[in-house]
Amino acid sequence: MSDVYDLHIDTDVNVQLSDCRQEDARAVFGVLDHYYLLEDAETPSPAGTGPVTTVWMATFDTAAGSREEVAPPALAGKVVATLTGGYHAVGEVEKVLAAGFDIESLQAVSGDQETEARLLLAPR
Repeated sequence: MSDVYDLHIDTDVNVQLSDCRQEDARAVFGVLDHYYLLEDAETPSPAGTGPVTTVWMATFDTAAGSREEVAPPALAGKVVATLTGGYHAVGEVEKVLAAGFDIESLQAVSGDQETEARLLLAPR
């Protein structure tokens, strides 16, 4: 059993991306998917079949995955990312994002066992 589970730290991080193009959301999720295990994702509706998606969501397990580092894709613009989960897990996702993108912390909300970080991701 890993130290993460021994410490009873939640390893799932919910990632919400907004204020961006669909291609940029896919690029950010692609970086995280190469590093962590993608557990769940909301797929946007195909064009013309429903309302336009403005928030893309996915859940990543930071205790699992291939840890494969990839060259960060170029973003067409800035992306607002909201990370929710255990303190350690959210911190790990922030490190992976910081390795590939310029990030600016917009807001952080701390709870008893969970935190929420709001970041602005920009191309390098």
